[in-house]
Amino acid sequence: MWRLAAIGALVAGAAGAAAPGGGPSTAADMRAMYKELGNPGLEGAALQKAIAEADKSPLGSEKNPVRVNMPAGERYYLGRLRCADGAAPTFNRSGSTGVGPFGYILDLYAVKCPGKPAVQVYMDMYHDQPEVRPVPGFGVIAD
Repeated sequence: MWRLAAIGALVAGAAGAAAPGGGPSTAADMRAMYKELGNPGLEGAALQKAIAEADKSPLGSEKNPVRVNMPAGERYYLGRLRCADGAAPTFNRSGSTGVGPFGYILDLYAVKCPGKPAVQVYMDMYHDQPEVRPVPGFGVIAD
């Protein structure tokens, strides 16, 4: 339990940090930090197998979080989502929720289109190859 608390504290402190401040600046840096704390998460073939299993669940769910690169990747992904009417949804970070299917702490966002209830979107910011597919019920604009 103390490891999860230590990881959470480090992640919270590093979430907004950039390289000049000395904090982790890439997903690879964050994964290395996890390894130092004794929780390496999944990589290589094990990660690919876990992604294939996760894809059996809806994208953005706790079992299949959106894979992005760092907090900036979370905001970039969410900023590209579009509601059915083409409007950009609003979103707010609800917090971290614990360890996800790839071995890393998940972030939870409430994503809301006008006149619709908010959708809970789980995100995993420890990936180099960001997700391009939209979560169910949304479209996504091209880069």
